[in-house]
Amino acid sequence: MQSGISYDQHLRVIGQSLEAKRINLFELKSDGRQYLVRGAPEKDANLLGRWRDWRERLKGEPLGSVSYGMAEIERLDMEGRSKRSKSDRLPDFYSLPNSLRTVGCYLDSKDAELLELHKSPLSVTLLYQNKDGHPNMEERSVASFYNLFVTLHGKRNKE
Repeated sequence: MQSGISYDQHLRVIGQSLEAKRINLFELKSDGRQYLVRGAPEKDANLLGRWRDWRERLKGEPLGSVSYGMAEIERLDMEGRSKRSKSDRLPDFYSLPNSLRTVGCYLDSKDAELLELHKSPLSVTLLYQNKDGHPNMEERSVASFYNLFVTLHGKRNKE
């Protein structure tokens, strides 16, 4: 990536932002300079949630379409770092930031360039170019990344 931040950091930051917006199912496209995410927030059954959705629509904030440039990712990363605490316990793999971070590490390990990522309830579809420029597409269950997540967490704790 051009900014020197790897996919694991980019996707974790995007995952934190999407989680806050209640967007768990989405399509992400990357052009190397920015990420465009399209997805709909989960419908809130309670009155407070419906009021929040209505207020966002009145403000003109587009529900479900978010763009992340490199400067925005770096700003969100700095905000996220200030909120994180060091813990020896294993974080929740199924939280969106952690599962996306693991997918990012997977892409980094392949030295791949992410083109698209589609997140469904139980799977992730990746479209990427390998280091030779050949396109690849993989559809994998989210759970298939769990062992990589545990390995990476163990390495981070040793640092």
